[in-house]
Formats: sequence, structure tokens, C-alpha cells
Amino acid sequence: MAAVNVCIAGAGTIGSLLAGHLGRVADVSVLVRRREHADALNREGLRVSGRADFTARVTAATDPADLPAPELVIIACKGSDLGDVAGRLEGEFDGATVMTIQNGLGAEDVVGARGHWPLLSSVTFMSGTRHSDTHVEYILDTATWIGPNRGTTPADARAVADLLVSSGLKAQPFDDLRPAQWSKLIFNATVNGVAALTGLPHDGHFSDSGPLGELVHALMDEGKAAAAAAGVELDEDPWQMNVLATQRGSRHSPSMLEDVRAARTTEVELINGSLVRSAREHGVPVPLQETVYSLVRGKEASYS
Repeated sequence: MAAVNVCIAGAGTIGSLLAGHLGRVADVSVLVRRREHADALNREGLRVSGRADFTARVTAATDPADLPAPELVIIACKGSDLGDVAGRLEGEFDGATVMTIQNGLGAEDVVGARGHWPLLSSVTFMSGTRHSDTHVEYILDTATWIGPNRGTTPADARAVADLLVSSGLKAQPFDDLRPAQWSKLIFNATVNGVAALTGLPHDGHFSDSGPLGELVHALMDEGKAAAAAAGVELDEDPWQMNVLATQRGSRHSPSMLEDVRAARTTEVELINGSLVRSAREHGVPVPLQETVYSLVRGKEASYS
């Protein structure tokens, strides 16, 4: 599928990075929540700085009916907003393929319940900082992993990966995304959860030989046991992913920590919740992961 009309649903950091880059090689529309956000994008375009420096023209609206019909829709909202965004897309864009790009497991089920679109699955490690409605800084230029799901093939995943690469982003297609998806799930459930509860960014504390490093290792071991019980052979070792990430020295603040600092709903359900539910389904005890899940939910409850 060589898409030339792409809709990005959700214009946070990841959505803005996708929209800006793809705007250089495709006709891009953006579905946003706020009228002033749409007006600013239509007036000023979308500036990308950092690892790249350009401004892309996009078409933005708050109602999908006001956007041109796309061939590819990338739902780039956070997992906590997924149900709302999928609901807004219900009944729209019948001819499109829809790609989810949320952390965790189950995004495809949420979206698939709202329409009969062919689905692609993806996860991404790229990151940035959203400075305004019309400016995003591209910081970590790691790949987006893409695989087939309902009604799509590995060839479809390769076509979208090629499109992202042509725009200046990094992407890798998979015939089966689950091994890569689970690797990132275990990494995220551990690092995001621990960061949200301790207030620490993702730094050397997460991989050293101290108490916190030992806890992170044990949480990841539980995740590996859950993956094995689900019949998934991991693509990468989550512990090594953690070590490599801390060695970059970026002191990166995981998204769940940023949400807690801002008293926002986190992605704990799609990330930690999905791991815990899968472990229970397969009879695997994951008491540490269950504890982190419960404590983050408690943290959310404390906002009021």
C-alpha cells in the first residue's frame, strides 16, 4: 500500500512527529480535539526541530467528516484516549487501513470494535518534546515497529514502514509483531511504572546493582514469564533494552511519570494492566507487576 493521503488521529508528541515528517512525502490531515489547535495548524503548518528542521503543511480539523478521505489512518493518541478517538472515527474512512501505535496490548481490539477497517499494529521508541500546537522537537530517532493485524499482510506492514522511512523517520516491518510488542510491553510496564511511583527519570538507578535495579530486574523476569506462558518468544531482552537506554545518559522521563506529574490519567491499563491480565489468563503469578499496577491506579485516584 503506497499511501499518499494519510490522516494522523491525535497530535501530541508522537502524532506531531508523524504528521510533520509524513507531510513532506504525502498529503497529511490531522484530527485534533480543540478548534484552536486545528486553526493554528492550518494557519502555521507544523514545525519539526531537533534532529530535523522544517515546517510541513497539513490540513487539520476537529471532525473527521471535515477531512479528506485517507488511505492510511494512524491513531497516535495516548492509550488513555484511545476509546474516545476510536469512537470519533466510527463510521468514517471506510476505504482506509488503520494503524495503532499505542504502548501495551489491546489497542487493536479497541479500534477494531469501532469499525471494519483493515488493521496494522505498531509500537514506537521515537520521542520528542511538544513545545506548542505547531512545534515539536524530534529527540530520540529510534524505529517504529510495524506488523500485520486484522485484514492486512506483511507486505502492508512493509509498505507503511517504507513510507515512514521515506519521510525521514526510522521504521522496521515484522511478519509477526507480537515478539517485539511484548519486549516493549515488559520494558514499558516496568520502567514507566517504577518511574511513575518513584519520581525518578529513566537513569542509572534502573540498571545498577542497588535495590531499585534489583526490583526492575525482578519485574522484567515476571514479564518474561508471562510472555512465555502466552507462547511469545521475545524479540529483544527487555533488561538489555533497559541497560542500553540508561547508558544513553538522557535521563529520559517516561510518559507515565510525565502524566503523574501533570495529574493526568496514565496508560497503565493498556501497559501494566494488559500484562497482568495476560498473566492471570495463563496462570502465571506476577505479584510485583500486580503491585505496580495497583499502586499506579492508586496514584491516579489521589489526584482529587
